Amino acid sequence: MNDNYFVRLNNINVNDHKEQKNGLDYLSWAWAWGEVKKLHPDATYTIYEDASGCFYHNDGKTCWVKTGVTINGIEHIEYLPVMNNRNQSIPLAGVTSFDVNKSIQRSITKACARHGLGLYIFAGEDLPDEEDGQQVKPPQKGAQKPTQPPAHDLADADLIAQIYDLASSDNIKWFEEKYGSCMQFMPKATALKAIAKLKGES
Repeated sequence: MNDNYFVRLNNINVNDHKEQKNGLDYLSWAWAWGEVKKLHPDATYTIYEDASGCFYHNDGKTCWVKTGVTINGIEHIEYLPVMNNRNQSIPLAGVTSFDVNKSIQRSITKACARHGLGLYIFAGEDLPDEEDGQQVKPPQKGAQKPTQPPAHDLADADLIAQIYDLASSDNIKWFEEKYGSCMQFMPKATALKAIAKLKGES
C-alpha cells in the first residue's frame, strides 16, 4: 500500500457512483464509506453532539451538523448546514430529524473527501489525478469553528413529557414528524407555547 494513503484514495475514480442534483454532484455516502473501510478497516466516523446531546448545532436561526472521519489516526472534521433540496439553509423552526440525518450522511461523505476519496468532485474537476505524483490539496476549512449554542435552546425532557401527556395522538404524530421521533429537536420556546395551548384546550 502507498505510504501516502491520501494519494491512493484520491486516485479512485468515483464517477460511476455520483449523482447530480440541482447542478451539483453528490457521492453516495454508503459507497464512499464502504470504499474507505475496504482500504482502511480501522477507519471510524464521529457525529458530534451539542451540549444537550442533539446531533445538530444551531445559532438560533439555522443549524448545522459536525462530523469527523478518522483514518490512520488522522481526523478530518466537516461542518455542513442543514439544507433543503435547493441547497438553502432551513430555518431552525422548520428542521426535521430527516433533514438532520441527510446532512449527517453528506457531511461524512465530505469528511471522507478531505482524506482524498472523491475530492475532485468538490474541486469541480471531471477526473481524478493520474498517478504521476500530483495531488489535489484538501480545501482549507476557512470559516472559524461555529459557536456551540447553550443547552436551553431546546426543550428539556420535562417539557416534552408534558406534551406527551397533554396532546392527542394526532398532535403527537405531527410533533414527532416535525421535531424528531422523541421531539428531541423541539425548541424550548415552541414547547412552552404548545403546552400553554394544549392546557387551554383541555
